[in-house]
Amino acid sequence: QVQLVESGGGSVQAGGSLRLSCVVSGDTIFRRNMGWFRQPPGKEREAVAAIDRDGSTTYTTDSVKDRFTISGDNRKNISLQMNSLRPEDTAVYYCAATQPGEYLAGRWYLPAVYPYWGQGTQVTVSS
Repeated sequence: QVQLVESGGGSVQAGGSLRLSCVVSGDTIFRRNMGWFRQPPGKEREAVAAIDRDGSTTYTTDSVKDRFTISGDNRKNISLQMNSLRPEDTAVYYCAATQPGEYLAGRWYLPAVYPYWGQGTQVTVSS
């Protein structure tokens, strides 16, 4: 059973940076596509970024493009580097994993593609 644990959240002022990490246990990420999602207060969960299982393709939502970068070591860890943070980036951030053999193209942003989720880590950006 794959398990995901996020870390690296916290409070930061607008314009600052944070780096989120997700450690995978029970499997290696080279078999699975990985994603980061977030849920702002009072809103639905939304996709932030994803990386395919061999690390060759990444996806990033428009609102964070050029500010956030997803990366992975193809073994046990993925990261989300978040720069130039804004108050609207405040949310609980979740790491997620697909089943082995899934494909992401055209569907990377759908929560239903990811059956495995971490517990989330809070990111708060103050103005």
